[in-house]
Amino acid sequence: MKTPRVRAVLSVLLLAPALGLLPGVRAADADFDRFVDDFAADWVRADPESATAHQYFAGAEQDALDRQLTPITAEARAARVTRARFGLGALQQFDRAKLDSTERISAAMLEWQLDDIVRNEPFADYSFVFQQFSGLQVNLVNFLSQTHPIRNRRDIENYLARLDLVAGQIDEGIAQARERASRGILPPKFILASTIQQFDRFLGDAPRQNVLVASLDERAARIAGLPADERAALVAAAEQTVAAAIIPAFRRARDLLQEQLPRATDDAGVDRFPDGAAIYAQALHHLTTTDYTAAQVHELGLKEVARIEREMDGLLRQIGYANGTIKERMEKLDADSQPPATPDPRPMLLAKYESILRDAERRAALIFDLRPKAPVIVKREPPFTEKSAAAHYTFPARDGSRPGTFWAPLPGPTFEIPEMRTLVYHEAVPGHHFQIALQEELTDLPRFRRDRVFGVISAHAEGWALYAEQLAAENGWYDGDIPGHLGQLGDELFRARRLVVDTGLHAMHWTRQEAIDYGISPAEVERYVVWPGQACSYKIGQLKILELRAKARAALGAKFSLKEFHNAILRAGNVPLAVLDPVVDDFIQSARAGK
Repeated sequence: MKTPRVRAVLSVLLLAPALGLLPGVRAADADFDRFVDDFAADWVRADPESATAHQYFAGAEQDALDRQLTPITAEARAARVTRARFGLGALQQFDRAKLDSTERISAAMLEWQLDDIVRNEPFADYSFVFQQFSGLQVNLVNFLSQTHPIRNRRDIENYLARLDLVAGQIDEGIAQARERASRGILPPKFILASTIQQFDRFLGDAPRQNVLVASLDERAARIAGLPADERAALVAAAEQTVAAAIIPAFRRARDLLQEQLPRATDDAGVDRFPDGAAIYAQALHHLTTTDYTAAQVHELGLKEVARIEREMDGLLRQIGYANGTIKERMEKLDADSQPPATPDPRPMLLAKYESILRDAERRAALIFDLRPKAPVIVKREPPFTEKSAAAHYTFPARDGSRPGTFWAPLPGPTFEIPEMRTLVYHEAVPGHHFQIALQEELTDLPRFRRDRVFGVISAHAEGWALYAEQLAAENGWYDGDIPGHLGQLGDELFRARRLVVDTGLHAMHWTRQEAIDYGISPAEVERYVVWPGQACSYKIGQLKILELRAKARAALGAKFSLKEFHNAILRAGNVPLAVLDPVVDDFIQSARAGK
């Protein structure tokens, strides 16, 4: 006999086919774990690029998805929200008290993410289709040149099939950008100018040197057993598509942006729109996973800036930098740290990044039990995006065909030297690589949590990476290297200033120049303009992890173990900050019980 709960779940699942949803969910699979697995799988089927990135399926199903791009149409967006609403309804049929601790965390996380997807929908048009940081043109190029696997001939054939779809997707983006502009939703003039320059870099190379062709040729050359003449023919096919379809489509997009320039203004924040306050409030909710107001975030930033500057002042004085503001003295330290301009210092800097990374792996063994099996490497950011890119991390392929990668932009002519160690600790070890690669390897987590199916929780991911920077300082990784320690504090100061600048731009009518004058580079300011709220996620996430660590330490006293605390945070995966509270509560209870 079925219980009322099971009957209720079955009724929701039986309704799914009528809604055109969840073809993989069967009525007999009413238990919670099966529901979330099937719901997540259906979600990924609608997102072929995510399916490829995680190699989510197998055989013919995965192969078919590897030939598609994730649709960006209004219809696809509406279907996504309908799926989210359906998932929320289905979740309500489960009695949380009867779930185990892992299932309760999964339910809370899924509910938060699906609700957030629904809450985001009214504001989705206020994102700019084409922009220099994470616009459609950037995401397409990076996905194809960095994420789509090239392991064998079939992968290349699938790559070519996807190349055939790029021009159509760019044209869909052009139509959307044009329609939004007709309603007054235009990027600021300086964003249009930066994006046009990026398009010019893409269009400046001959088709054979274009990143979509050159990266394919480079990766195909590593395929064992692929004859040279076959490889040449496949690369020539890619070159033909780029020349005949993709370059003209990118030109059309560039022309649209050029056409929009005279209508754009230099107003930077979303507060210029009639519903700007609501847009930004949801952006903060989405990216910090809190209900902090813009005023609260701004005030927190001011306090953190003052605290960190006091600590930096003492260290700067120790090494002879006593005069001027913190910003001026750090600029002088940066200038004094620059390598000779010739020969090209980039190979040396990449080698130094590699050395720091391997040293970090050795040091991390002392404070971490859980470490990913997947390797991590350092690579230079490609020229197409290097001038506007921030350092970032891409996760490894589950089949071992792609390592975790720390992408280091080195556009020059000056370089971030005191900050090099901190960048490694943030992007790789023990930062993003430890969290993201390890999460993929934790088979006791449901698949949707391992693969971040419903989106990355920025506050947790970036909060952990910023926590990793401070952890290195707390454990002596900068001993004997005051400039390096200043680089760490400078990066933390940068994240605190972000709280002030992001809220200033989007809630307090700050101009681009006011943000620059506060101590943020032009490229970074432009990143915050096109991605409201994301810059706030780092510091808020870090402070939450530190707060929970202090809570656990106070509760456990001599029983507190830093390694075990890290195990608890990492085993949870990428979760909203509110979900971390029960995670740490469970850790405290287990430690008290001696488990």
